[in-house]
Amino acid sequence: MKFLIKSLSCFVFIASCFTVVAQETSDVLSDIPQDYKKRSPIYDFDEKNLNSVDTIPDFASKKNKLKITGTIYESDGVTPAKNVLLFVHQTDENGNFELKRENKKRYVYHRGWVRTDENGKYTLYTFVPGSYIYGKELKQIYPIVKEPNKPEYKIETFLFDDDPLLTDKCRTKVEEVDPQRILKLDKKEGLWVATRDIVLGKEIESY
Repeated sequence: MKFLIKSLSCFVFIASCFTVVAQETSDVLSDIPQDYKKRSPIYDFDEKNLNSVDTIPDFASKKNKLKITGTIYESDGVTPAKNVLLFVHQTDENGNFELKRENKKRYVYHRGWVRTDENGKYTLYTFVPGSYIYGKELKQIYPIVKEPNKPEYKIETFLFDDDPLLTDKCRTKVEEVDPQRILKLDKKEGLWVATRDIVLGKEIESY
C-alpha cells in the first residue's frame, strides 16, 4: 500500500513538472510575434542588452579583432541622431555566412545591434570578415538602420581599404558618393580600429 502511495505521489509530481514545462513553453511561443519569421532581423534584439556598444559573437577568439566607432547624424549631416538602431551582420573570416536557427527562423550568427546614445555615438566590437574563397565578393559588413518612428532600411555595406578586391575603379566610384563607407584600419593595442559615420537618408533615394 505504501509503495502504491509513493508511486502515485511520484506520478503526480512528474505530471506537475510536465505541466509547468508545457506552460513555460507555451508562454515563450506566445511571446513570439506572428511575423517573426518574415520580419527584418533588426527587430530580433534583446531590449535588456541594447545600448550604444555591442560585441559580435566570437570576437574574443578571432585573430583580426576590429573596433568600429562612429556617429550617426540627422539628414543635415551635422545634428547627432540619438536612439537610432543600427544592426549589422557579416561573414566569418573565411567569407562564409554562419547560419543558426532559433524558433524555426534562420539567422546569421555573426551579428549585433547598437542604439546610438545622446550624442549619436555607437561602438561595435567585431572582426575583419573574409572574402569567399570561390568568389570575388569584397570583404563587407552589412548594415540596417532604424530611426525612431520610421521603417528600417538598408544602407551601403562597410568596405575595407586594404581589400585587394577593391579595385581603383570601384574605390573611385565609392569615394565619390561616400568615402566614409571604406574603413581605414589602424592597429591600436592589439586590435584594428576604424571609424564609420553615417548620415541618415544619404544612402537611399526615397528618403
